[in-house]
Amino acid sequence: MGARDTRNETLASPAPEIVGLQELWTQADYDSIRSQTQHILPYGKFYYGGIFGAGLAILSKWPLEESSMYAYPLNGRPTAFFRGDWYVGKGVACARIRFGADASDVAEVFCTHLHAPYEREPNDSYICHRTAQAWEIAKLMRGAAERGHLVIGLGDFNMVPSSFAHRLIRAHSPVKDVWQAMHPDSSVAAAIDPVEKKRGKPVPSAEFNLTENGATCDGRFNTWRWEKEDQKRLEKGVDRVVDGLEPCPRGKRLDYIFVGDGGYAPLFPPARWRVLSTSISMTERHPTLRCSLSDHFAVEAVITRAGSAGEGEQQGGYAAPGKPLTPETYDEIIAMIHTYVARERSQRRWRMAHFIASVIVSIGCMVGVWWTGDHLPYVAFILLFVSTLNFGAGILDGLIGGLFMSSELRALKEFEWEVRNAKQIVEAAGGKKLE
Repeated sequence: MGARDTRNETLASPAPEIVGLQELWTQADYDSIRSQTQHILPYGKFYYGGIFGAGLAILSKWPLEESSMYAYPLNGRPTAFFRGDWYVGKGVACARIRFGADASDVAEVFCTHLHAPYEREPNDSYICHRTAQAWEIAKLMRGAAERGHLVIGLGDFNMVPSSFAHRLIRAHSPVKDVWQAMHPDSSVAAAIDPVEKKRGKPVPSAEFNLTENGATCDGRFNTWRWEKEDQKRLEKGVDRVVDGLEPCPRGKRLDYIFVGDGGYAPLFPPARWRVLSTSISMTERHPTLRCSLSDHFAVEAVITRAGSAGEGEQQGGYAAPGKPLTPETYDEIIAMIHTYVARERSQRRWRMAHFIASVIVSIGCMVGVWWTGDHLPYVAFILLFVSTLNFGAGILDGLIGGLFMSSELRALKEFEWEVRNAKQIVEAAGGKKLE
């Protein structure tokens, strides 16, 4: 079975069997891709979500028995309109695909696009959102594994392998990162990041980043990450040939395929699937524009049923399940939640205060208009103009502070309860082992 994380499809060998797409914003683009790939992927679903669309789709060789769109409870802020994460309604596109006649021949596919990072961890102001999203998709994948189904989680996770979200996914769901399964010594971040520098590895070449590190983003081969001057020259038809031996200090892995169906003995049976191969694809250029086909390259994986756990281990296709999180790690998540809650409560107070002040100012302006009357019409106009702008801004802040932030704070309370509950379970299990 092949799984792929990509944004559009070109000729491929072997032909893909399950494809997840992200940043597919329009129905017309989806229809175009469907029409060009229907001979190898006859089934598909475009997922609707958010104000401008979730940008997610799943294509398959086999029918989609069930489908749902799960919206993340924490998903950015509407005030950050220039970033757009809240407006696209990020979440998880879920599909149940039957690929055989046996009762267990079911794959549950989860395609997602997590909140983008805008600063480096741990100073990323949206780390709480991405952590909560990783927690949610891990729960969905764990539930599929408990049903005895093959789990395939794929997409743009906006995280590096050393990130907290990556560790959280592997700790809370019995899945493996297919690239790490085949390349256990691959990079854990970009070469310029402190966590990767600590490994003492030399700065990788552009080619090494593709073949060994699985870098899907910010590499030298991707024209969307070139310097502005090179991009402008490319628009004028002046291409730049990239030497594969050039140092590539910024290339990193943000896109993943997670696979699993067991691995938490004795709760789950031994894993029945192993990874045969992984690769980075969609590195081709557009035939006429000469730009890269996407700002992220695609991840491909070929997986197959294993005859036994021993066979899989001998071929190196299994990765041990992630280590359970320690109680201290759960405390770290709770502290992260509390920090974010304090910030949101403070912002809510200021926004509500602005709303109340805007009402007072608008009333004052109306009184001013009444007093000026026909004697100073230009003053009346100015007061009306100020009143309208002031009240509009106040209403907007009132809606954000009173409705959106209240909803977000409630979602954070749910998240905190789940984390505390998971911590208690881990502590109880640890106590039993000590006995």
